[in-house]
Amino acid sequence: MEARIDHLVTAGNSDPDGPPVHQNNVWIVGDDREVIVIDPAHDAEAVAEAVGNRKVRQILLTHGHWDHVRAVIDFARLVDAPFLLNPADAFLWEQSHPGVGFGPLADGQVFEAGGARLEVRHTPGHTPGSTVFVGPDLGAVFSGDTLFEGGPGATRWDYSDFPRIVESIRTRLLTLPPETVVNTGHGPSTTIGAEAPHLDEWIARGW
Repeated sequence: MEARIDHLVTAGNSDPDGPPVHQNNVWIVGDDREVIVIDPAHDAEAVAEAVGNRKVRQILLTHGHWDHVRAVIDFARLVDAPFLLNPADAFLWEQSHPGVGFGPLADGQVFEAGGARLEVRHTPGHTPGSTVFVGPDLGAVFSGDTLFEGGPGATRWDYSDFPRIVESIRTRLLTLPPETVVNTGHGPSTTIGAEAPHLDEWIARGW
């Protein structure tokens, strides 16, 4: 059975009682039997419905911002799966889930489900623990908020670092084959080949 990538868009708000205006991409990777879920954002029940009766092996989190992690615990309970985050983002996780632990993600780890293989790459800059997941056999990388169509993720917070995100993109993403599809945390997907020529432009503009 061949591995595939399923895509779901969910929406929420930093104010739980506000209208759902903040859209996130949720990625489900695997086959008809088992999957890995990346960033099950905002709506735990909608993501569980998209998974269906497939076994969730792991829930992998690209970083600790509220919009990527707030629904994780509810989703994990629905599907009975572990959730993992780079420990450098523990301070952000704590803002959404005070006193609740998570499994640690480490650079170089490999996760497999349903014929899909995902390699963990630490890409700090947007947040200290920002992480991407490379699927060489899928021809894809799941970039979270590290790389978007048009440039790097935001670095406006005091814990963010623009030179660091540029270095992460340069050394950990742009080294992938140009045809690699970049499945982002928000908005449309792109490719490494489409983004790589613009690195110097991003550096010149400073964001």
